[in-house]
Amino acid sequence: MLSNESAPPPAFSRSNSQASMDSTSMEDFWCEVESIKESSEDGSDEATLLEFKPADEGELEAEWLQDVGLSTLISGAEEEDGQALLSTLTRTQAAAVQKRYNTYTQTLRKKNKHTVRDVRDIFGTCDSSVSNCGLDKDSPYVTEELSYEVSFSESITVLPKNQEWTKNQRFKKEDSALPVSFRFGLTEVGDLSPEDMKKIRYLSLIELTAFYDALGVELKRNRAERVRGRENGLFGVPLTVLLENDQKKVPGIKVPLIFQKLLLKLEETGLETEGILRVPGSASRVKNLHQELEAKFYEDAFDWEQVRNNDAAGLLKMFIRELPSPLFTVEYLPAFITLIKLQLQALHLLIMLLPEANRDTAKAFLQFLKKVVANEGKNKMNLWNVSMIVAPNLFIYKGKRANQQEMQAAATTAHIVRLLIRYQDILWTVPSFLISQVRKMNEAAMNNSKRQLMFDKGVRKLLRRKTMERERPERLESDIPEGVIRVYAPLHSKVSMAIQLNSQTKAKDILARFHCESRWVNQNILGQIQSLHEIGGNIGQHCLDPDAYMLDVYRENPQAEWVIKPKAS
Repeated sequence: MLSNESAPPPAFSRSNSQASMDSTSMEDFWCEVESIKESSEDGSDEATLLEFKPADEGELEAEWLQDVGLSTLISGAEEEDGQALLSTLTRTQAAAVQKRYNTYTQTLRKKNKHTVRDVRDIFGTCDSSVSNCGLDKDSPYVTEELSYEVSFSESITVLPKNQEWTKNQRFKKEDSALPVSFRFGLTEVGDLSPEDMKKIRYLSLIELTAFYDALGVELKRNRAERVRGRENGLFGVPLTVLLENDQKKVPGIKVPLIFQKLLLKLEETGLETEGILRVPGSASRVKNLHQELEAKFYEDAFDWEQVRNNDAAGLLKMFIRELPSPLFTVEYLPAFITLIKLQLQALHLLIMLLPEANRDTAKAFLQFLKKVVANEGKNKMNLWNVSMIVAPNLFIYKGKRANQQEMQAAATTAHIVRLLIRYQDILWTVPSFLISQVRKMNEAAMNNSKRQLMFDKGVRKLLRRKTMERERPERLESDIPEGVIRVYAPLHSKVSMAIQLNSQTKAKDILARFHCESRWVNQNILGQIQSLHEIGGNIGQHCLDPDAYMLDVYRENPQAEWVIKPKAS
């Protein structure tokens, strides 16, 4: 996004979103840019950017359709997942898909390529199948809260024509958390199964595109670029490669060990250091520490006591800058710049789109930055100071030279970092309307599978024979009274229990009952926090928020199993 080339700072204009940025903060920003430029000149870049050809509009739309899980529209194959996904879309989401598919087909026709399917063959002449999640024209729109119940793009379409959405979305900027619906509780990104999170990513890109379309803003994306990085070592190594190497040592780890160790070092000794992150360490010491870490880290021979706090901060920023691909990914860097006008909804969806390794590492980093800000009284680093210093390190992309417009927009990245730090507790949760769409998608896929089974003559014949052989009917799950669930707890002395739900029963109430009747003092068993999980039915696996109302969750997925087990770290 930003170039490593030196450039004069853009003229500073004080907009509403940047009202609290002063000239000192802007000076910090450009001093950090200059510092990064100088450090990059001292070393050689090990990652090499591979060349690629510019894509035409049709190719970009084809990539978009593949990225949202609708490659079947390009190949022409009838795959269940694609059909299931289409059946869950809201009106605005379906319109976004139609727009990209139309552009793709028009480009193919111009090139005299093969015959393509008409969009009406995909969605039908009536849009009732794709508007089941939409709003009625008379539905109220959200004014001062971040609603999770209705898709962001749908909420925009019900605004009166003479009102602007941005004027009605006035969030309380001094609040660290926004008001949200807690009917189903909050779902963190790690609370869903990998299969369902893959669907969340599909839906998030469709929703993000529909959101931009509804606001009349162009969603710009870079083409995914192949980057050749180091296969071993610590700095300049792709996150996925680092994690593969680290998981051989610590199975299940989600954030690279070197990154965790740098954060831990700073949290233990550096949070109260005045000017931490802003005041640079010694360039020669940082260079030597860098080389020593590469040689000794995995042998556990590196002496962390010798590392000064400002040098550790320099190593931390160096690690982020030297990633072969930016932490917030090449594809969506333009979108991060654009969302300065859209704020939290777009930012939230962009977080959902990040690869798992990027999202987990970014979360760990932002949690650390929040602690730095919390110690402002001693380290003299407030939210804007931290945002100004961190932004260039996150959004400088050495593989691409920035144009003048991007340089002018550079300072807005500090505002994005401010939002990421302040609202991280909300941004790393999954909007409930996306979870509802995943449930519908899973149900549609299951129904398609059942229909295919019933058309199989062999299966029907086998079912008839089994029915005739059965001497007595088995007890069906439907025999369980309405509102009663059976909860399994394999790690407890009492391994199962039938529990009657009422409108006030929460997940934490069920946990408390198990712990009481199983003679467990608290939720900590063998050093692991126990949580109630919803498994199967229309969801893969869902670790429930302790404040989730269980009767609502049960009615949403009556076929699920309920299991108490450790929450994934």
